[in-house]
Amino acid sequence: MSTLPVHAAAPPPPLGAVHAPSPAAARKAPGGAAPARTGGRFARLSIRNKLLAMVLLPLAGVLPLLGAILLWWSNEAFDRVLITKIRSDLAVAQGYFDRTLAEVGSSALAIAESKALHDLLNAPPARQAALLEALRRRERLDFVNLRAADGSLRATQGGPASGHDPASPAFKASASGGEHVSVEVLSAEQLALVGPELASRVPVPLVPTLNAAPASRAVEDRALVLLATRSIRGTGERQGQVLGHVQAGVLLNRNLAFIDHINEIVYPAGSLPFGSQGTATLFLDDVRISTNVRLFGGGHDGGQGDARAIGTRVSRIVRDAVLGEGRTWLDRAFVVSDWYVSGYLPLADSGGQRIGMLYVGYLERPFTVLKYAMLLAIGAVFFAAMILAAFVSLRWARSIFKPLEQMEATMRSVQAGALEARVGQVASGDEIGRLAGHLDHLLDAVGEKTRELQRWNAELDAKVAERTRELEETQKHLVRSEKLATVGQLTASIAHEVNNRIAVIQGNLDLVRELLDADARAKVAPELKLVDAQIERMRLIVTQLLQFARPAEYAGYVDSVDVARLLDESLVLVQHLLTKTQIEVRRDFRATGGSATVPINRQELQQVFVNLLVNAIHAMPEGGRLDLATRARDGEVLCEVADTGPGLPPELVAQLFRPFMTRKKDGTGLGLWISRGIVERYGGDIRPGARADGRRGACFTVVLKTGA
Repeated sequence: MSTLPVHAAAPPPPLGAVHAPSPAAARKAPGGAAPARTGGRFARLSIRNKLLAMVLLPLAGVLPLLGAILLWWSNEAFDRVLITKIRSDLAVAQGYFDRTLAEVGSSALAIAESKALHDLLNAPPARQAALLEALRRRERLDFVNLRAADGSLRATQGGPASGHDPASPAFKASASGGEHVSVEVLSAEQLALVGPELASRVPVPLVPTLNAAPASRAVEDRALVLLATRSIRGTGERQGQVLGHVQAGVLLNRNLAFIDHINEIVYPAGSLPFGSQGTATLFLDDVRISTNVRLFGGGHDGGQGDARAIGTRVSRIVRDAVLGEGRTWLDRAFVVSDWYVSGYLPLADSGGQRIGMLYVGYLERPFTVLKYAMLLAIGAVFFAAMILAAFVSLRWARSIFKPLEQMEATMRSVQAGALEARVGQVASGDEIGRLAGHLDHLLDAVGEKTRELQRWNAELDAKVAERTRELEETQKHLVRSEKLATVGQLTASIAHEVNNRIAVIQGNLDLVRELLDADARAKVAPELKLVDAQIERMRLIVTQLLQFARPAEYAGYVDSVDVARLLDESLVLVQHLLTKTQIEVRRDFRATGGSATVPINRQELQQVFVNLLVNAIHAMPEGGRLDLATRARDGEVLCEVADTGPGLPPELVAQLFRPFMTRKKDGTGLGLWISRGIVERYGGDIRPGARADGRRGACFTVVLKTGA
């Protein structure tokens, strides 16, 4: 350094003699080591002064400024995070809303294309209404209507209907002949035409709300609905002709299950920290018609008895931005009685008119407390850092030689094999002290890389072993698949060969009958009958083998089947299960013979019966009563299989016919799904429910068309 004396620039002495001054230095400075002490102290003071200048300048000026900038940036970033979250929450809610709207459209399309509805297009309105009610329940809709090709009503789920309101969106959607799925507003009179039983859910008394725009009405009596219209098109000679329209919908007024489900999707339990509450709301215009926002401290129950804020209104500033300007609101907003981080999305009808809003939000107060606590913590950390830095920077640098000796000793230890040896904390605060720290970091990095290499080696060995096991499993799976394919080919070959031999035997047997006279044929008639029976038995076995090899060629063969007789025969196939339990079997076959004959594939229907019988037996492991019944009704045959097991919980009924849905440990969950598909292919249905006699248990009704 320029401040050092000239003799201080000479090469340093060996490490073993660092404390001994050179003869030249001793001669130039009487007193031996005194000049070295003076030079060393001066050098340390120079480094100290520079370090103090480098540390105190940021502490005195730059660090507080950086702290203020960080506090401002943290505040802005925290607010942006909250807005980003509410944008994501609103997108999730919108996605579920759109999916529900699409599902209503899919349900309407399924009803319009159902064979049962086409069969009843010319039936009395009362039968049409009964079918509409059944389809409404199956599709979980609030209303289903049948309209003529001109849009006029023919029947609703509640009964026959007629007339129309030319101004109603429901009539316009059907009269236009298009396929519509939209959110619409219906007046009380318009809703009464399509779903009179829904009238009680529509009126919403308006509740005085802080910051809301003035209102002249006291009750919101309009209905917000998800409305889907699908055309019924003819087939055959009337291919493509519009025969009518199916209109289905869901009422959103007071639809608490729908809004609660949105809230559960957007804000599942535990998703909001610090005690914040998530809420969701549907608005008709600016009125809450379905919400889980509570009237905190209020007594209004919105007609539901749970103190929900139904009937309250949105603040004027939000109403003007969302309904007036069509903007999506992503900001804090006052909701009923508190501030929420809120997202409002405008809802438009088929004509593009803004008719309501979809809202999600969460309580702002817990996050505000967290934000200020975070900012206070950042300020405290900066202040503590300033105090600590000032304290450290004011300490004198330690001796320069001690860190050098420590580094030299550390290197010797590492060379001797002590890889964990480190210089550690040194007294020097100048460049040599930092060099000691860099050396430790370098040794740490070398040690860490060594450990990483060892860990990667172990991971590589594990992955090789895992891939080897996967390869073995894949090989086993391929071998199993090849075996199954070989069995299928072998089965088809054996069936073909046996079938040829059966044909030869049958032909020769017929020839024997022709060659024998009447007396001889009479004497050997029992033996010939026995041979015929065995040949038929062999033919049945061959057919089953061929069905195993080529199942698609044997599906759907239609025959006139006595349902009562086939149900009784199916009981024999599950006799081995009945013998293991104390189950009493009762038969009530009111439809037998001709009245119980339906056109269907016998084997497929037997598969359905066996599946229902097995399920009923499994539901009664401790014994019970199995009731089998058949009855005829209006071109249909109803077959009932009822047990006295635990019954069907309501939440299970909606999932019974979904694939892979099972409560058995060893079940596949495909039995009821396949059975319903078989029956529906022939125009029938399988309906689950409770026993008609009031006893505990489940009852499955197989509805089959007689073809009459």
